[in-house]
Parts: sequence; C-alpha cells; structure tokens
Amino acid sequence: MTSKLRFGVVSESVLAGPAWLDQARRIEDAGLGVLLLRDHCSAGPYGQQLAPFSALAAAATATTRLHVGTLVLANDFRHPALVAHEAGTLHQLSGGRFELGLGAGWYQPEYEAAGLAFQPARQRIGRLEEALTIITGLLEGAQVNQAGTSYQVSGLSLDVLPPLQGRPRLLVGAGGPRMLGVAGRYADTVGLLPAPIKSAEDRADPLDLLPAALDQKIAVLRAGAGERFPALELSAFVTIQVTSHRRHDTEALIARRGWGGIDASTVWEMPTIFIGSVGQIRADLQARRERFGLSYLITPDRDLPALAKIIASL
Repeated sequence: MTSKLRFGVVSESVLAGPAWLDQARRIEDAGLGVLLLRDHCSAGPYGQQLAPFSALAAAATATTRLHVGTLVLANDFRHPALVAHEAGTLHQLSGGRFELGLGAGWYQPEYEAAGLAFQPARQRIGRLEEALTIITGLLEGAQVNQAGTSYQVSGLSLDVLPPLQGRPRLLVGAGGPRMLGVAGRYADTVGLLPAPIKSAEDRADPLDLLPAALDQKIAVLRAGAGERFPALELSAFVTIQVTSHRRHDTEALIARRGWGGIDASTVWEMPTIFIGSVGQIRADLQARRERFGLSYLITPDRDLPALAKIIASL
C-alpha cells in the first residue's frame, strides 16, 4: 500500500531566532522527514507556539532535505484562496518541501476569543470540503469557479505565482466517518485520529486505540476513497518510548493515562503505541506497516532522542 517508513515531529517548543534554525537542523540530521507545526492563536490547547507559515519558511531556509508542514491548519482561520497562495509560495521557496495539512477546526474557546463563529461539526466539515475543492484546484493550476454555501470564487487562478513544479502533498486529519470520507476524496496523506477532537482535555479512550478500531476506520476510509485508496499514505500520531523495562514502563503509561481495565499486553497491541527496546520497536513498526498500512508516524519533538535511535537502527 505505501512507500517506506517516514517520520515527522511536531514542534512543541518555542525557540527564538538561531535556536529555531538549529532545532530544524537537528531534526534533519536525526534522519526525520518532516518538521510540523500546529495552528493555534491561543495557548489553551498546547501552550505557546509559533505561527506556522513564517516559522516553517525559516526552517526550510536552514535545511536542505527536511520537509516542513502544518498539522493542521484550522480551515476557518483563513480563506482557502489565501491558504493556496501561502502554500504555493512556501512550496516554491522550499524547493518542493512543503506539506499542507488541513482540518475543520475544533477548539471552541479559541474561536470565541477571536470572535469567530463556532458552528456545529457538520457545517465546519462542509466548509472544509468546499475549501479543499478550491485549494486543490488552485494548486493544480486550474481556474476555479465555485459558488458554494461558504465560498464564492469566480475565475480565480494562482497566476500570481510562477507555475508550480508539482504541488504540496495534502494531509487531512480525520477521526470520524464523515471526515474520513472527505480525506479519502481529497488527501494524499490521511492523518488517522482515534476519534474526533472535541476539547483540549480529551483523553483517548483506550478502546479507540485497539486494532479493531483502526481496522474500522480504514474500512470507512477505503470506501470513501474508492480507487484512490491504494495511493494514500496513512499517518498517525504515535507514542514512542525506548526502554529496557517494557512491562514496568507500560504499566506506568497505563496509570498516567488513567486506563482502567487495560493490561500491558493489550497496550502492546495498540497500533500507535511503541514501547520497548529499539529492536522491539523496529519489529512493531514493520508489523504495523504491513498490517495497517501505517507508514508516516508523527511524535512530539520531546521524543526526538528516542525517535533518532529508532531511525538509526532501520
């Protein structure tokens, strides 16, 4: 189903000037494929963070192989024509190393603080699908005419930029059936979530992390993608912990997450949890790529040392 394994890290550190550029170089030198930034204008969900387009542009200038991307832009924060212009520009300037991640938006307090209407999920997802039609059309060099419910675009193209040499890969994060359908129709990479995100306090239900739950999501995605499915890259946000005390540290993880009724062996079967020796994790990565098609794995930047050990062993 997919290509070789690749890895990305989401930056959860705010570093100024040269320190940010040094961090990008460290990530590239560790063998990772992608440096990612979230998209929030409030510290509520994940703490302080840099604005994605400008910070990623700086990171791209400091590196030569590292891809940079968004995980994910909140669609309601920007008009899709502006997103396409920014994405096309960064893709051009980085030599084709930008990856555009998009989502429907979820953090209601941020919307309210910024004076943005937070509509029900069905409307936010519908607006995202309209935006994806516009963005993909523009990035593919088409002239876009769209009279939608949320966006009306008439005869617009990206002629403001020189012709793009290819377009950015498009990632759509999806946890529920409707979003999986949208991702299947538009995305190059599908970021599989355990469940739709509803609040910053959401804790993953361990049942949503079991193999059967991922099988079900992939079946929904396959149905929505149709003949596109074999070309899709499947991605997930994962936990990686290198340890020589696998059972002890797994039980500590269970306790931290408050997972009642779950034992260590059940956690070891979860497709997005990798805990154990470097060799054990390497074997699990291969098995889960073969079993589920997961080939693009993402962690927070605090896990960079552990991830670098894994990558060095592959």
